[in-house]
Amino acid sequence: MLVLPPPVRFVLGLGLLTAFAALGTALVTWLRWPLPGSVVGMALLWAALSLGVVRLSWLEAAADGLLGILGLLFVPATVGFIEFLSAGAAWGLWLLVMLAGLLLGAGTAGVLAGRLVREGKG
Repeated sequence: MLVLPPPVRFVLGLGLLTAFAALGTALVTWLRWPLPGSVVGMALLWAALSLGVVRLSWLEAAADGLLGILGLLFVPATVGFIEFLSAGAAWGLWLLVMLAGLLLGAGTAGVLAGRLVREGKG
């Protein structure tokens, strides 16, 4: 069995993740679905993982690396959101709804991630 060095595994895993995102985007564009292509790509990745077409070990290094910098990936969205805060007076209710959704989603993701990590160690 060929053992690849960690940087190579990371780049190959990142390429695979990007390929699935691009495949989802192409599929959505071609079929004219009103869905984000990256979400469809991740659904395809999930199906490929479930069917055993793709192994988790192929993606693990890249996924762990991306999770390590997950907070930085939200910086552009946060900056864009802050740019439009001056419109908050007109959008007050919508801003509260978005904030509640963000807190609920982040809280749920945190609780689920904590449980998955505890189950993985047990």
